Amino acid sequence: MKKILVLMCALSILACKEEPKDYVTISGKILNPHESKTLKVYKDKDFEKVITVNEDGTFSDTLKVAEGDYTLRHGDELGSIYLKNGFVTSFETDYTDFDKTLVYKGDGSDINNYVIQSYLLADNYFTDDLFANPNSERLEKAVSAYKEGFQKLESNYKGLDSLHKANGVKTMEGTITSLKKYLSGKIALRDALPEGSPSPTFENYINHAGGTTSLSDLKGKYVYVDIWATWCGPCKREIPSLKKVEEQFHGQNIEFVSISVDDERRSGTKEKAFEAWKKMVKDKDLGGIQLFSDNAWQSDFVKNYKVNGIPRFILIDPNGNIVSPDAPRPSNPQLVELLEEKLKS
Repeated sequence: MKKILVLMCALSILACKEEPKDYVTISGKILNPHESKTLKVYKDKDFEKVITVNEDGTFSDTLKVAEGDYTLRHGDELGSIYLKNGFVTSFETDYTDFDKTLVYKGDGSDINNYVIQSYLLADNYFTDDLFANPNSERLEKAVSAYKEGFQKLESNYKGLDSLHKANGVKTMEGTITSLKKYLSGKIALRDALPEGSPSPTFENYINHAGGTTSLSDLKGKYVYVDIWATWCGPCKREIPSLKKVEEQFHGQNIEFVSISVDDERRSGTKEKAFEAWKKMVKDKDLGGIQLFSDNAWQSDFVKNYKVNGIPRFILIDPNGNIVSPDAPRPSNPQLVELLEEKLKS
């Protein structure tokens, strides 16, 4: 009888082991979670599951999925996760630095960690310093180092499948193409408008405070120029940072000049564009010297500085010579470093 009972128990355990799970078990913890207290897992319009995040940031749930890559959303942050029914998987992260602290464990972790690390890898080689001071030699070195770094990254994840490896290579190649195009443009701009050469000028631009202003009126001071428009989202996002920089350097030998390139293409008429500019300057209490360009994108100053996208920032020295035709944005800490260096010299 004992042998029969033992055999029956063994068969029962074996049967349980052989039965595949038709769902994913997902759990983890989010430090400093968003007030929404939810984690959404979705894939286009095909699938969506909202998981409750507890007060301490922990979460756990099960979901039935079709094998593939899914998007994670918590608050304003996004991530990705590869899921397959039968997986028991988890991740931890800190909402305040979501991407850089995201770590997966369990089934599919090699794939998921590879995907997030391959996304972050470019920042190690295409640094803020390269963007601020690009040249062809440094760019090529960065590209070579990035490729080598990518090969090493692949070797770190033995569970990586061929599909995600191919997608990673495709992403790497796309990143290189985009960054080379962007940085090559910056290099060409610096070559065409080198530091120390006479700056293009503007004359008699309408000043929001009254009258008109020319670049020559500001000679003897550094001039930090912001070329923007009222409809430009990235331009408006720089406003709070620009106000902080203006306050930090208030009373020093520098003028902050914002030049609007608003025109009828967005507002319907030049008159409406002008009124939209006046209203925003007033409503947002914009500081510095607020000017309206004489011919928007076709203004000589704008064309001579080869401006084809905004916001664009320019730094000119007290003698009217170029310091940088593509200076750091107000939100970039390198701007403060640059201004401190120049104003002390």
